[in-house]
Amino acid sequence: MPDAPNHPLLILASSSRYRRELLERLRIPFEVISPDIDETPLDGETPEATAIRLSIAKARAAAGQVSSNSGALVIGSDQVATCDGRQIGKPGTHEAARAQLQSMRGKSVEFHSALCVFDSRSEHIQSADVITRVKFRDLSDVEIEAYLLAEQPYDVAGSAKSEGLGIALVDAIHSDDPTALVGLPLIALSTMLRAAGFSLMGAV
Repeated sequence: MPDAPNHPLLILASSSRYRRELLERLRIPFEVISPDIDETPLDGETPEATAIRLSIAKARAAAGQVSSNSGALVIGSDQVATCDGRQIGKPGTHEAARAQLQSMRGKSVEFHSALCVFDSRSEHIQSADVITRVKFRDLSDVEIEAYLLAEQPYDVAGSAKSEGLGIALVDAIHSDDPTALVGLPLIALSTMLRAAGFSLMGAV
């Protein structure tokens, strides 16, 4: 990439290895900062609002850890799942993951994958919510337990790792961006980076 030295520093504000692996697909240099924020939804907050608010908060928190002279583009992302009107986050434990999957079997679940690109030079914010609709199979308790023991998906919203064995849990996935469900919508991100003047594959 011949003009890469003129690019601002690119930072991924995330502790997620899944998002880091996705961003690596774009083959552009970046650094990772793990933001420390409270991810608790606010009272009465919609899933979309929660995901977008947290993606922006993560980006701003990471930007605050960078020298003001560096001029960084910071990527923040957050994902919230909803089923029957309930927000579903990361389970954290085996028992919570089992309960999540039992509550979602045979149902359609919406995954809100929010994305933010924060330009610390101008404090300009680009944000979007990419929705993925997932139809889960009517899973048996035996299938759920076998999946959980194999994948241990305790750090992903809804306990469903579609990039791994979790794909066998679903009947259908509907989304405008195939990477959104994993946690970082690369189509939307590529558009935002170009809008911020960050070239991909040598073309602005």
